Amino acid sequence: MKKLMVGMALTATLATAVTPGFGSIGGNQEKAYAAATVTYKVTASKLNVRSGAGTTYGIIGSVVKGQTLSVMSKSGSWYKINYNGRTGYVSSDYVQASGTATAPTTPPAESTTYTVTASTLNVRSGAGTNYASIGSVTKGQKLSVVSKSGSWYKINYNGRIGYVSSDYVQASGTTTAPTTPPAESTTYIVTASTLNVRSGAGTSYAAIGSVTKGQKLSVVSKSGSWYKINYNGRTGYVSSDYVQASATASPKLVVDSFKTLGNAQQVILVTADNYDTKSAKIQTFEKVDGKWKQVLTANGVLGQKGFALSKKEGDMESPTGKYTIGTAFGRYANPGTKLPYRKITANDVWVDDSKSSLYNTWQQKPANGRWTSAENMDIPAYDYGFVINYNESRTPGKGSAIFFHVGTNYTAGCTATSKEQVVSILKWLNPEKNPVIIQSPVSELDKY
Repeated sequence: MKKLMVGMALTATLATAVTPGFGSIGGNQEKAYAAATVTYKVTASKLNVRSGAGTTYGIIGSVVKGQTLSVMSKSGSWYKINYNGRTGYVSSDYVQASGTATAPTTPPAESTTYTVTASTLNVRSGAGTNYASIGSVTKGQKLSVVSKSGSWYKINYNGRIGYVSSDYVQASGTTTAPTTPPAESTTYIVTASTLNVRSGAGTSYAAIGSVTKGQKLSVVSKSGSWYKINYNGRTGYVSSDYVQASATASPKLVVDSFKTLGNAQQVILVTADNYDTKSAKIQTFEKVDGKWKQVLTANGVLGQKGFALSKKEGDMESPTGKYTIGTAFGRYANPGTKLPYRKITANDVWVDDSKSSLYNTWQQKPANGRWTSAENMDIPAYDYGFVINYNESRTPGKGSAIFFHVGTNYTAGCTATSKEQVVSILKWLNPEKNPVIIQSPVSELDKY
């Protein structure tokens, strides 16, 4: 069961007294972020930033090796970070934390009201005066506080995430125990015959429904002895005394069962439902400290007629099998790949004439009798890509010019995906990790 790692948005509900006499607040009058004694640096060559704490969430960008991250909190094996003014998540397996730890970041009490006490208070893009101001709030205004980090409140501000100095915000109300998110790999099962689901964390709140013994719950967080859950599209609460929480094993990746990878530490896996479909699923995996991690998932396309049982020149089918990765190429400058890179010119062609001694090689025009047919390389599909090392023996008629390139419809025998994903994969590939590409119908993955 997928667990939701949701930060709690807390909206003010009670009126509070306002402290008079504050002028406009900004610049050096705001205190710096108190938890800055820990430094978080990226250790991977390239690390995806995702919209949520898990590989099932979409990629919103990436960070690179050595880059310092603005970490807000940790959920399981994921760091929640400030990424270009947005909230993002990165795997903690590829981030090194060093320095002195400070008090953990905890969400504020759910029953607390937060009111601005200054005449005008800057809202910043991060927890510190070194971050840009994205707007302001005024005296008496109630804030929707998400969490507190040191001397800064993280707030919802006009649909964006912002930060305000806690020195100019008055918090009042009943403080409850800190809410901690549950582990992402935990299963929650009801143990009572019937368990009331309530509108708040306590028996004084009304029952909005019930769950029964053995039912699995979608738990959002825990407050004291109550679990906050998703209940039929609503937020509900159940007593933790009648819920059994048990850790579940991390899901096994498809590459974990492969036995033919040898010393490969990076794998591009291209799969299709059957031989006859042109639609493909593209996944990338990397081995770190002896353990496979999934990096990317994307949609792709194959040859117009799908996968080939036995590839032949001009059959419009993509070859199945496991292949090493050759030269990267493109019509523009190197986008940042570590692979050998060759920029395409107007004269570049790939020879597909089976009778030529140059069959299945990259050459330049004019032909001068060296071949009778060749594929033009200077086309949009080859804006970026890499050579799949297929038919390296150059057996006549077995197929030529097998690439991984840009495309979203179908190919003549290559594998393709969006330009954004091609560039992302090119930047990720590292020849020192002996990358391979495996292409196969799902039903035949046991061959590898």
